[in-house]
Amino acid sequence: MTSPSAANASAAATTPLQHPKPPARRLNGVQRVAALLLSLGKTSSQKLLQHFDQEEIRMITVSAAQLGTVASEELDRLAEEFIAQFSHGTTLYGSANEVEKMLEGVLPEDQLADIMSDVLGNSNRSIWDRLATVSETVFANYLLKEHPQTAALILTKIKPAAAAKVLSHIKTDMRNQLVRRMLSIKAVVPEIMRDVEKTMHEDFMLNLSGTLEADSHARMADILNKMDRDTMEDALDNLNEVKPKTAEILKGLLFTFDDIINLNARTRMAIFDQIPTDRIVLALKGTNAQFREVILSSLTSRARRIAEHELAAGEPAAQRDVLDARSAITNLALEMAGRGEIELNPKQDDGAYFA
Repeated sequence: MTSPSAANASAAATTPLQHPKPPARRLNGVQRVAALLLSLGKTSSQKLLQHFDQEEIRMITVSAAQLGTVASEELDRLAEEFIAQFSHGTTLYGSANEVEKMLEGVLPEDQLADIMSDVLGNSNRSIWDRLATVSETVFANYLLKEHPQTAALILTKIKPAAAAKVLSHIKTDMRNQLVRRMLSIKAVVPEIMRDVEKTMHEDFMLNLSGTLEADSHARMADILNKMDRDTMEDALDNLNEVKPKTAEILKGLLFTFDDIINLNARTRMAIFDQIPTDRIVLALKGTNAQFREVILSSLTSRARRIAEHELAAGEPAAQRDVLDARSAITNLALEMAGRGEIELNPKQDDGAYFA
């Protein structure tokens, strides 16, 4: 007669070990795409990936590398939505190694190396470290839509240098309020902090590609604005031959000294209140009477009298000095617009021209 203990031992020997199932979790957004591509295998996933652009592939790669274990139940749910007959669910583990294999042959080696470098670097960086790469203008506009307390919390979590740049793009009153709130931030419940981190990850790391193109245009326009007029026009003419649509977008973002007369009187006064009179005089050298009158009308009575007197004297000025003066005024206007102090919008004008 077999003893109970022997029977149990025999049963254990013949019964396969049951590995614990990974906990089921709901995937969303890019995670779902990454999971499906990994589950399809290299051949099928490569065919699909050829229809994505590089930035989309980068997003999928980052998500896939951080995916971890996906339960069969979740894969089944995904299958029901995308492939009616995909029913053999099994567990799946997303890692940097797996996704690199999937991408081999899809992208050139240099692009693959660039993306994988980004992935492997991101795996050991927190969301707060990665947010330091976001444009301060984009970040500032994002925070202005949040509750001040939430915005203050976010600013205390990112790198100090990044926080300083973001704060410089926020109007004084709001900036001062955020600074006060940052000083009084208390410890935050871990669950709430995780929710904030998740939201930041989704809003920036996953959806940032939607703002990257616009942000790159803005940065390029800023660079062009700081070039001298001839160099800027040459660069735009060359770009217009290769990418006319991009050139048109950039032209709409550019702001030059000549565009100042398109601003309304209040905006012009805000700019010229901060410009020394001697620099204004230099900038006006070589301008026509109509343009000159528009600018002079934006000055205080005293500054206008001084400027008119010096312009009437007709003292010659080097072209380089004149261009430097105009560039300084334009750069100030752009900085003020970046801080939200003025709007450089030609459509707002109501009678800024003189007949």
